[in-house]
Amino acid sequence: MSQLDLSFVDRTVEQLGRRADAVIPILQAIQQHYRYLPQEALERVCELTEITPASIAGVSTFYTQFRHRPVGQHMISVCHGTACHVKGAGLVQAAFERQLHIAPGGDTDPQGLFTIEKVACLGCCTLAPVVQIDGVTYGHLTPGMVGDVLDDFLHHQQDASPKHELSAKAPRGPVGEIRIGLGSCCVANGSAKVLQAIRETLSESDAPAVVKRVGCVGMCHQTPLLELIPADGPSRLFARVTADDAPSIVLRHFKPRGIVRRLGHSMARWLDRLATDEIGDPIARHAIEVGEGPVCAFLGPQKHLATEYCGQIDPTDLDQYLAHGGFEALRRCNTLSPEQIIAQVQAAGLRGRGGAGFPTGIKWAKVRSVPGEKKYIICNGDEGDPGAFMDRMLLESFPYRIIEGMAIAARAVGAEEGFFYIRAEYPLAVKRIAEALAVCEDRGLVGQRVMGTDVRLRLSIKEGAGAFVCGEETALLASIEGKRGMPRLRPPYPAESGLWGLPTSVNNVETYALLPWIFRHGSDAFAQLGTEKSKGTKVFALAGKIRRGGLIEVPMGVTIQQIVDQVGGGVAGGKSFKAVQVGGPSGGCVPAELAETHVDYEALAAVGAIMGSGGLVVLDESDCMVDIARYFLRFTQDQSCGKCTFCRIGTRRMLDILDRICTGEGKPCDIEDLEQLALTVKSASLCGLGGTAPNPVLSTLRYFRSEYEAHLEGRCPAGKCEKLIRYRITEKCIGCTLCAQQCPVDAIAMTPYCRHTIDLTKCTRCDMCRQACPTEAVVVE
Repeated sequence: MSQLDLSFVDRTVEQLGRRADAVIPILQAIQQHYRYLPQEALERVCELTEITPASIAGVSTFYTQFRHRPVGQHMISVCHGTACHVKGAGLVQAAFERQLHIAPGGDTDPQGLFTIEKVACLGCCTLAPVVQIDGVTYGHLTPGMVGDVLDDFLHHQQDASPKHELSAKAPRGPVGEIRIGLGSCCVANGSAKVLQAIRETLSESDAPAVVKRVGCVGMCHQTPLLELIPADGPSRLFARVTADDAPSIVLRHFKPRGIVRRLGHSMARWLDRLATDEIGDPIARHAIEVGEGPVCAFLGPQKHLATEYCGQIDPTDLDQYLAHGGFEALRRCNTLSPEQIIAQVQAAGLRGRGGAGFPTGIKWAKVRSVPGEKKYIICNGDEGDPGAFMDRMLLESFPYRIIEGMAIAARAVGAEEGFFYIRAEYPLAVKRIAEALAVCEDRGLVGQRVMGTDVRLRLSIKEGAGAFVCGEETALLASIEGKRGMPRLRPPYPAESGLWGLPTSVNNVETYALLPWIFRHGSDAFAQLGTEKSKGTKVFALAGKIRRGGLIEVPMGVTIQQIVDQVGGGVAGGKSFKAVQVGGPSGGCVPAELAETHVDYEALAAVGAIMGSGGLVVLDESDCMVDIARYFLRFTQDQSCGKCTFCRIGTRRMLDILDRICTGEGKPCDIEDLEQLALTVKSASLCGLGGTAPNPVLSTLRYFRSEYEAHLEGRCPAGKCEKLIRYRITEKCIGCTLCAQQCPVDAIAMTPYCRHTIDLTKCTRCDMCRQACPTEAVVVE
């Protein structure tokens, strides 16, 4: 074996520093370079820095991001977030493993080409089920699509030579604007290809328009989205646009100027097709009337505060943000005393949007009152909830708004330094915040003299390394300090003793995003929205079995029914609404009969759920509530830091019981034992993770106890639990052999024109036969 080149380690240490708190960034850089953590590289780090071998071993084995074994040439990340789980992520991963002939317990194919990893959430919930291969996202997958996905990826790898990016000439005279969303969901659904097609069209046609990338529009179910704004006419919105359709849509609204001297082959082809209408009318197929129909219903109940100007501003163009009132709130705050700023936040009734809903003004006042010159502010962007993507979209789409909110908070509490703590799984969010910070420093909005005042504010980014528990503020602070993300007992609270023992204010991304609106429009305007105790609006990631998923922002106090039916358009596929899971692993399942429950902190707590950071996953009749409880408990048990006995062992015992129930091996006493364990873990755990981990179990026991009892009888009413179901082919079978062709384990003999049968001893319940059957002859019993 050739000796490992360690020169990269030397350069990394020189760049990132030698202090103990640099351990996580150094490990992340080493893994990105070598694709895992070689032992020789880790030993070299210890030689060059203050980082001890014990620290490296502890940190690198605690965070799920780090790998200690070599991997294949390409990484397949299979998302197992809530939306992906309920739509069959487990079946998709099993299909990849079969296709690649990965041995049981292994993760890499025999050729060393692909390595599969299970990830908690990729934040593309509206595309569920989702996988990423080396950062390329594939959505809406089924087990039968796995072979095509691998072929597509390898094909594009062979054609991966960089293409010249065309930029359109500056048009003469009045020009229109073409807006295209380039958030993560948009890019995953093909908006980058659409953008390239538009740029080519404008470059070749000299059409009077400019193209502008914008952040999240919210309508993730309609991506890629184009908004065309002619210089002399009304704007038009086009949904689910493809790269093939984009040129004709653009040229219908922005005519080429005169006779173009040099027409490229692609441009000539499109003009010919427009003349003959060979491809039909793309306008009719893609145009959306914003003032009526589904779009109006989706937008109707919404109120955009944190997501103000969504779909209108280039995320990293500071001048566009300034033109829409950007940093006006900070300018006003510079004329107020810290006490006046805090008083206005308290008058607005703003509560933290990260989960528990603690009053923001009270937290700031406490940090402000603690003696000492050195204080910190933190932006908690470690959105680890599976099924949630609110923070990712806000960071990607509104980076300047978050920075402005942090600057207001820093002035209020007296901090001169702060950190963005962002999940490493959100590379676009990290990139855009970094770009925005660099621009703000250059323009004097942060740095040594904020907006020309004597105020100083230094902001930097720390990337999380894959630990859900780091959403808890004391665990997050430990991670920034270069330690394992272990929560600690409180008090003292971070407001008194936080980062490096100094007073620290930790707030959620959405909390910061609301502050500029509050100070531009006034505390009273914010307080008039919502309910008596829950003021303002709340951003939700609406996903799951819903027709119109996406990023939504609604006033506090709307009902779950309004969100599901009016905004989301009801349950997809003609099935019935069963429940909504609110608040992620710390939340609960609210049944359909309680859909009139208002969305506010107190009302959700009363029915056994919590607001959480804002994940809202809709479930239908095909979802097993026992499986949902097991899914969340498996996640929290895996993510437990292990520090306290009740969480470490209690959740393990609860999971053992749920595993027995879901596999038909449950005992008569299991339901009572499970409930008692859940109550004990909830009351005695050290931190919020353990204290809320039993919520999904307790809420499903409360509202769906009959499903638990059915499982003890050997039945899964929803037909979801593999060990309790079987597949059968009915008399509807026409003998087309499609089921036999799709079966990966030869459990169906190919008998053309005859009714097929399934060998249940071979059947793996992969569901591919049922999905392939054109007559719905395959049923689950």
